[in-house]
Amino acid sequence: MLWPRACERRALDVEEMEGPHEREGQHHTHPWWKVMCLTGVDYFSTLGYQPGIAFLAAGALAPIATLVLVVLTLFGALPMYNRVAAESPHGDGSISMLENLLSRWKGKLFVLCLLGFAATSFIITITLSAADAAVHIIDNPYVPQFFHHHQIAVTLFLIAALGAVFLKGFKEAIGIAVVIVVVYILLNVVVLGVGFYKLATQPQLMVNWKDALFGVHGNPLMMVAAALIVFPKLALGLSGFETGVVVMPLVEGEPGDDRQKPMGRINNTRKLLKAAALIMSVLLLASSVVTTMLIPAAAFQPETATTPAGEASGRALAYLAHTFLGDIFGTVYDVSTILILWFAGSSALAGLLNIVPRYLPRYGMAPNWAKATRPLVIVFTIICFAVTVLFKANVEAQGGAYATGVLALMTSAAIAVALSVWREGSAWRWAFLLIALVFAYTTVVNIIEQPEGLKIASAFIGFIIVVSLVSRVSRTTELRVERVELDETARAFVEEADRRGEIRIVTNRCDRGDVSEYEFKEREKRADNHIPTRDPILFFEVKPGDASEFAGVLKVTGADVDGYHVLRAESPAVPNAIAAFLLHLRDRTGKVPHVYFGWSEGNPLAYLFKYVAFGEGDTAPVTHEVLRQAEEDPERRPVVHVGG
Repeated sequence: MLWPRACERRALDVEEMEGPHEREGQHHTHPWWKVMCLTGVDYFSTLGYQPGIAFLAAGALAPIATLVLVVLTLFGALPMYNRVAAESPHGDGSISMLENLLSRWKGKLFVLCLLGFAATSFIITITLSAADAAVHIIDNPYVPQFFHHHQIAVTLFLIAALGAVFLKGFKEAIGIAVVIVVVYILLNVVVLGVGFYKLATQPQLMVNWKDALFGVHGNPLMMVAAALIVFPKLALGLSGFETGVVVMPLVEGEPGDDRQKPMGRINNTRKLLKAAALIMSVLLLASSVVTTMLIPAAAFQPETATTPAGEASGRALAYLAHTFLGDIFGTVYDVSTILILWFAGSSALAGLLNIVPRYLPRYGMAPNWAKATRPLVIVFTIICFAVTVLFKANVEAQGGAYATGVLALMTSAAIAVALSVWREGSAWRWAFLLIALVFAYTTVVNIIEQPEGLKIASAFIGFIIVVSLVSRVSRTTELRVERVELDETARAFVEEADRRGEIRIVTNRCDRGDVSEYEFKEREKRADNHIPTRDPILFFEVKPGDASEFAGVLKVTGADVDGYHVLRAESPAVPNAIAAFLLHLRDRTGKVPHVYFGWSEGNPLAYLFKYVAFGEGDTAPVTHEVLRQAEEDPERRPVVHVGG
């Protein structure tokens, strides 16, 4: 079938926006451990600020609270995302598992809300990572004092530079990520090793920690209870799992993998998730122990209106590197930390550029500028500027917003997995239900204690919904049909009409569907529009489908009702389906078809709302407008008649 050029451009745009799961053949796959390093750039970079956030949240209790986090990571998040990997092996992530839980517009709005939380997570990843990278830069002893009073400016510069990389055309370099992650982990192992050596040679440090711990909490049970209460504030250490499943198309599978269920890729992704979780769990627990016991409490304090930030604020492990291994090694550690924080921002921005086009175009909720990478980069960079200024580039202040985004996504994933397992009747359903409850509790506690995260997420959700709805309204008169498929009976009707003369289509809203209905309709239309008796009439009936869907395949079936030829279809938007069918007839027969409508009576504004929300309304003028936009040449445009 020959489509109009405008339609070809639109179809190409949508295809290009679908995401890596639709274009897997274009991706080079890599061993799972290399892809783990790519996701680890984001995951492992939290070591740059997580120990400080843990101490500010829990004080001397930080190691125990971190242990609770590790348990949740290994026995909650890991099995949960193993399941997500199995059910979404093409990089859709956990959001796709929830997409069909609610029908029609409720489901679409639900996904838009999840996208708002995802945007919160990714945006704050960029701003928080850049802010912490700025802290490592300006606190290095070799950096001029001038920069010490311009942390916001340094952070904005890093974000702008990151945006410039994407504007030029950034591609994730897995080889570079491997080098950065390996070097960063090795340097952390050295720092942690020296830290544990100090603890072993100075047992009084351990005694001081125990005294502080028991002096505040009294007994082990109280410590565990307190740790359970404060550990939601440490939720930054859970980041990285969603990224791990989103990049699944990059993971190397097995030669015999099934396209729909590639078990080789699924198993290798599970290895990726397990290795990342184990490495990060060890590093998180070890870093919490050494920083809590070796760094004075005052050094952790963030900047306030009256006091400067402590030397370890936002850079606890870097503080130990400079203190115990000297400024040269400390500077090497700073550079490594800055690089991994830098690439954490790159990973987050790449995630935004992937996740926004993945869902919104299918809903018709992506504006024109969202079809290109560069406009999106500019928008996201501006948003990152605003968030950085709002939070004054403070790492600790952004922790709540980041945790809210991360935990909301992980909670939605936990709920999706629990529902999936529950439907199967698996023996593990109660365990996954418990995991979902734990994540829900963690999210609620985090929102209550750090409401700024919900405020930021709500702003993103509101922005996405408003822009999406405006885009949906502006795109409603696009053709919105990927292709037209006729069954054998429908093809026979079209071929017969083509042989006998002009192709004339009478639209009909099916009532009884009996012969008297079509007899009356034909008599009326022939009289009102002077249709010659020699020209056959084809009745075309479109049943409104799920109006929240934007585009799809139009399947037309034929039915013979006592000699009257009736074509029937179902579509999210009635006028668009009629227009697409007319263009299909023109291209199939080489003749310009005529279509006949009756006048609609009622308030035009009510019809407009009905069309946007439910896919039907004042059908005739909307069909004409869709045809006008799809076909620029009036001579080749199907003819619309309105009367009766």
